This record gives sequence, structure tokens and C-alpha cells, in this order.
Amino acid sequence: MTKRELVIRISNETKLTQLAVKEVIQKLLDYIIESMERNEAVELRNFGVFRVRTRKARLGRNPKSGDQVVVPAK
Repeated sequence: MTKRELVIRISNETKLTQLAVKEVIQKLLDYIIESMERNEAVELRNFGVFRVRTRKARLGRNPKSGDQVVVPAK
């Protein structure tokens, strides 16, 4: 389901305008992004938790040549 499909479905069920629903959904996503930028977890009960995870640097392999390459931390 795309964001557009979500907007249409919520709009039809709540009788709110698509523009109002789109603004609410976008604001929700903006707040989640802002919290993650501050390295805070966002927990939505009965849905899930959004948090930033770090990955250590590691050795990988180039699938074409088979050469080892360093994959940087992310």
C-alpha cells in the first residue's frame, strides 16, 4: 500500500479531505524522522518500534570479481 492509497482509504472512511489526511500522515512521518535524527526510538504500540541502528565495518566480497572489500560502518 502506498501513501497515496492510505490517504484515499482514510479519507473515505473518516470523511476528512484527502488534503487534511495527507498533512496528518506527512506530519507523523516528519516527527518520526526528527526523533530518529536525535537518536531517539519511536514506539507505536501494537505496530512497531523505529530506531537507528549502527552497523560495524566489515569485510565483504565483490560479487563480480571475488575481491575482498572493506564495507564501512553505517
